[in-house]
Amino acid sequence: MRANRAACTAAMVIAGIMTSGRAMAADAPIAGAVTARRILVSIPDRKLMVIENNQVVQVFAVAVGAPASPSPTGTFTVVNRIPNPTYYHPGKVVGPGPRNPLGTRWIGLSQKGYGIHGTDDQSSVGFAKSHGCIRLRKADIEQLFELVRPGDVVELQAERTPEIDQLFSSIQ
Repeated sequence: MRANRAACTAAMVIAGIMTSGRAMAADAPIAGAVTARRILVSIPDRKLMVIENNQVVQVFAVAVGAPASPSPTGTFTVVNRIPNPTYYHPGKVVGPGPRNPLGTRWIGLSQKGYGIHGTDDQSSVGFAKSHGCIRLRKADIEQLFELVRPGDVVELQAERTPEIDQLFSSIQ
């Protein structure tokens, strides 16, 4: 369990600060932005909701952490957004492209080593198969990437709550 989480953490931390071999600074929040936006992940439902001004604006299917390497729970913030990240793992470097385990986008969280990203295994979405990060299909991560900014709140919930029930019922 620890080895898998450590592998994911090491790869994600480095991926979160490097793209195509060059350092990238974290995005700055947009000046004057007044939208109250948060991302809510229901781990048991394997769904991610983008909520703006208390309204669900988008819902995506996600892969969450496997039982041996569960996703962290709690409240975090988006710290950076990196297009076409490079995946680093001890003894392995995978540049941007179709075999990159991070897919085409990385959204780094304030929980060191964890993020929301794409995947090279689209069939894993909807299942508990990640090393703790939240994975989305290629088109979905690219859409989400455009919606979020550093500073946005990200909540990872381990249990279905009354709020999640209410939010899901508001979109049906």
